[in-house]
Amino acid sequence: MRTDRTILAGIGCGVMAGAFWGVVFLGPRVLQAFSPLQLAASRYLLYGLVSGVLILPRWRLLKAQVGHGEWLALLRLSLLGNIVYYIFLASAVHLAGVAATSLVIGLLPMAVTLVGSREQGAVPLRALILPLSLGVAGVSLIGADLMGRPGVGEISVAERFLGLACAGGALACWTLYAVLNSRWLARLPAVSAHDWSLLTGVATGALALLLALPAFLWHTTPNAAGPHAVGDWALFWGVSAGVAIGASVVGNALWNRASRLLPLTLVGQMILFETLFALLYGFLWDTRWPTLLEGLAILALVASVGLCVGRHQRRPEDAAPEAVCPEAASEAT
Repeated sequence: MRTDRTILAGIGCGVMAGAFWGVVFLGPRVLQAFSPLQLAASRYLLYGLVSGVLILPRWRLLKAQVGHGEWLALLRLSLLGNIVYYIFLASAVHLAGVAATSLVIGLLPMAVTLVGSREQGAVPLRALILPLSLGVAGVSLIGADLMGRPGVGEISVAERFLGLACAGGALACWTLYAVLNSRWLARLPAVSAHDWSLLTGVATGALALLLALPAFLWHTTPNAAGPHAVGDWALFWGVSAGVAIGASVVGNALWNRASRLLPLTLVGQMILFETLFALLYGFLWDTRWPTLLEGLAILALVASVGLCVGRHQRRPEDAAPEAVCPEAASEAT
């Protein structure tokens, strides 16, 4: 059983992970002239490079704990939750915009919670009906606001449909990744959440090497008027480095920590903070305040997470001193 202190620590990690992950939605918008394949290749090449450097001091210890099966799992998780997910997400942002993409990705908490409702330690699904309903209501309000804006008409129906399909693909990829990654973390208590994130980065960097050639030599960039200038490439690599370090290295480490400290049903709710921070960064980028519907949606999403947290709090009479989560006691990274 998890204590209240463990749950609060996991929630804090989940919130901070959402803050770092929110910048992922801005990257494709800032770099609109570059293809989703280029964005994925650059981000994950840098993620792999930074992860490799950071993991070197502990490599001799880790190589004894990570065998052939673990490396295959890392490659599968990297492909599913990083490369394929980000190509889908960047394509969705290019075709349908940040708001529509964050709308669909905002369904992740509901998807992960539903999938994780049968996991050990999960709160019964009937106890989560109200939080899940509020989450759906919040996402629906964002969608209603999006469809009512005049700027949406600039995007063709076909492009919007394809963009939403890409966002749906990203949703499916990350739902599976969240569940499988949580299970692997539970199987490997000797490997810290931070080290698992760095190992994932190394595996992702290796896969990104396979993307580099088609991404930068045989790519299609519909929004580019011509060859990119030196300043465009400087911005490209600067944004890619920021996303790689902030979202992939720091954000993933925080997420793995949260995944180890929280039950899967509550971990799913933490993904809501990615949507909230993505919206916040979008408002700052557009230099505007949220509309009425957006404000109501944010309140609904926050209430959804708050109620879900309440469902996972233990009653004082159920607490016992020996119930402290062993992973929380041993984790220092």
